[in-house]
Amino acid sequence: MSKRLEVMKTYKLYIGGKFPRSESGYTMPITSPAGEHLAHVAQASRKDARDAVSAARSAQSGWAGATAYNRGQVLYRIAEMLEGRAEQFVQEIRHSEGVSARAARAQVDKAIDTWVWYAGWSDKHAQIVGGANPVAGPFFNLSVPEPSGVVVAFAPAAATGQSLLGLVETLAPIVVSGNAVVLLAHPSQPLPAMSFAEVLHSSDVPGGVVNILTGTREGMATWLAEHADVNALDLMGAAELDWASLEQAAAQTLKRCLTPVRGVSGLSMNRISAFTEVKTVWHTKALG
Repeated sequence: MSKRLEVMKTYKLYIGGKFPRSESGYTMPITSPAGEHLAHVAQASRKDARDAVSAARSAQSGWAGATAYNRGQVLYRIAEMLEGRAEQFVQEIRHSEGVSARAARAQVDKAIDTWVWYAGWSDKHAQIVGGANPVAGPFFNLSVPEPSGVVVAFAPAAATGQSLLGLVETLAPIVVSGNAVVLLAHPSQPLPAMSFAEVLHSSDVPGGVVNILTGTREGMATWLAEHADVNALDLMGAAELDWASLEQAAAQTLKRCLTPVRGVSGLSMNRISAFTEVKTVWHTKALG
């Protein structure tokens, strides 16, 4: 009896809660560190990037308008779904990074814990960052953090051994405060990112809140840094790119930027604050 050939998967993009093929029609092969062919992923084009920004913009106001408690529950749900597919991610990380099952499992567990950690801060961050300010006069003066809007982020290089964890540490602190994201997966190890898109699709995250693009990042990065409908850039995962030029391009439209030399990584409330803006409101006290 002849051996059955394995059906190799071709990963699509994740835009607006759907999995479209790239407008370019091109794909690129992904191999393991040992040179074994793993899959093909889509090569996103400028139009794909434009569609992702448009989807993020359409979804952002509704996501920001949800209560902080509700956003926290959605993030908890992502953690639940990720835990339910943990073994799939363990195997995928093993093949993608060439690490042991134990190391892959530790990375998946930490990724799940990261979602839970940020979910817990969803309805507490505003009390830490905002507050009532003392003023001389019959007024209330309140400061409240609000999301920046549409954020473009870059998944870090898988050479760090964090093809899933680095992705999660990038996404969670951005979306928890009400931002929408266009994420560029790292071209060397994009498979965990696209499998994670399937987790998002089956969870309670509204379509368009997270959009994930694959392929080479240089051309898309420049165009997105200049895009007038993008409000912020997270360049922490773009160390291999000319991030200084991207920061300069972003400055033309006054985008907020987190860069490899001025950013923070890992579990940190500063990661949440980096993509929020504090609004201060004055209100007259009732005079009795």
